[in-house]
Amino acid sequence: MDQFTLNLLFVGASFALYIGIAVWARAGSTSEFYAAGRGVHPVTNGMATAADWMSAASFISMAGLIAFTGYDNSSFLMGWTGGYVLLALLLAPYLRKFGKFTVSEFIGDRFYSKTARMVAVICLLVASITYVIGQMQGVGIAFGRFLEIDAFWGLLIGACVVFAYAVFGGMKGVTYTQVAQYCVLITAYTIPAVFISLQLTGNPIPALGLFGSTESGEPLLATLNQIVTDLGFNEYTAAHGSTINMVLFTLSLMIGTAGLPHVIMRFFTVPKVSDARWSAGWTLVFIALLYLTAPAVGAMARLNISEMMWPNGTGGDAVSVETIENDPDYAWMGTWAATGLLGWEDRNGDGMIQYYNDANPDLQERADAAGWEGNELTNFNRDILVLANPEIANLPGWVIGLVAAGGLAAALSTAAGLLLAISSAVSHDLLKGQLTPNMSEKSELLAARISMAAAIVVAVLLGLNPPGFAAQTVALAFGLAAASIFPALMMGIFSKRINNSGAVAGMLAGLTVTLIYIFLHKGWLFIPDTNSFTDADPLLGPIKSTSFGAIGAAVNFAVAYIVSGMTKETPQHIKDLVESVRIPRGAGAASDH
Repeated sequence: MDQFTLNLLFVGASFALYIGIAVWARAGSTSEFYAAGRGVHPVTNGMATAADWMSAASFISMAGLIAFTGYDNSSFLMGWTGGYVLLALLLAPYLRKFGKFTVSEFIGDRFYSKTARMVAVICLLVASITYVIGQMQGVGIAFGRFLEIDAFWGLLIGACVVFAYAVFGGMKGVTYTQVAQYCVLITAYTIPAVFISLQLTGNPIPALGLFGSTESGEPLLATLNQIVTDLGFNEYTAAHGSTINMVLFTLSLMIGTAGLPHVIMRFFTVPKVSDARWSAGWTLVFIALLYLTAPAVGAMARLNISEMMWPNGTGGDAVSVETIENDPDYAWMGTWAATGLLGWEDRNGDGMIQYYNDANPDLQERADAAGWEGNELTNFNRDILVLANPEIANLPGWVIGLVAAGGLAAALSTAAGLLLAISSAVSHDLLKGQLTPNMSEKSELLAARISMAAAIVVAVLLGLNPPGFAAQTVALAFGLAAASIFPALMMGIFSKRINNSGAVAGMLAGLTVTLIYIFLHKGWLFIPDTNSFTDADPLLGPIKSTSFGAIGAAVNFAVAYIVSGMTKETPQHIKDLVESVRIPRGAGAASDH
């Protein structure tokens, strides 16, 4: 059976499974559409949340960013997992106790203001739409390669699948579909990693193989460090960037995680307050299975690629054009080149494709002698690495098909959660909460489905022209959530001082400064003939746009406290509400502050 047919079978079977589950678990009420009837078991919710969380950025892009940067991009792992600790301890149980359907509804009630609810809807839409761009980008990449079609048609197919199981199933259908998607994506991620770890180190556990030794007896990471430095690149295990930026980036990802509406909504689906905390714990367990494997996937893939480009060692000749075109071991390069995500050029006409840069004087001397400067591997999109890994390692065809299904499961599961958050904000918070408060439940359910369909159309259009790699785009969304939503939730739960004026001013200030910092960055939107996002030249010292969310959050907190101190005190019934949310019955009163 040829590879295309295998890919089609794996992807088609997974899609049939998702749609079948959605039909079985179709939402029949607003409670089921928004919160799955509040009857989801904590373990089931933890698995669904993990799938909701581990998006195209985690499955497709993260290992690629780690592979080509090394130690510095471990901040993705620390930030994204650390955010769930914040959720479990500081937000999830209190929000579940409050008992509403959406994040915006909590903010509107806690800050006794329709304006606050509307501002929260705006913040939610900005963060969620930015996030969904990365997911649709991942859908296009996976479809474009494995179904051998244009990315545009891949996006359309993915959008139709999401429409089929999210629009009709709502949170109830999405929950059980995401459980199936988690099983698919974690299997698809770990099986190739196990094979590759066995090939390189003889250890079947990739996380342990990362610190094991290769066939030569040298530690894998030491071998990788030697190869990449010989090729003129930075040492893989060394820190290369600003420590301040890395700390801010990690913090931005952490508090952004705790402020993402589509993740928080999952904690409204469990029966009890204690179940919300247990759900966060189980989510961490399920996420760890992939996140402990990702560094090994990145390092081993970088080693494989480097050795393929310099088959005789870094002191010998680079791989020849003839080898790339005729050797079956290099067939994956031609396949991915057809997608436009991989490219090379024999610039000096020597028949070789050199894979090094001008950072190494010895190698640069060879390039100068040939009358040539730069790297002849002209394009290696970071998002292709995990999807191409089985082909690079010559794994069986069924593994390649499984990875295709896994990549799509990761992107579609998060896209469904985000679209549900967007739909809920429009139908429940905007229409029901503001414009037409007397609409019937049937009308609200119809409005929710129509708004989700509209959101899918917008997501496809934006996914065709993303600002950067999937993980970069997602990092921007986390910064926006960190700067706008997280502070409002924290102050709403833990501070009685913050009033409606302070909350509104804080959210607007945090969102505005973060958007300005992102949009003024060179290389995106204001530079003609380019759509690529770059953080190469930060506007404020070493602080990149993807790290600015932490500063935006600090601005939000500061403005909220200053404005609250200058305006009317929070009403007593709201103080009582805060106390009832924070303190269990019979535990005594909360201290006023």
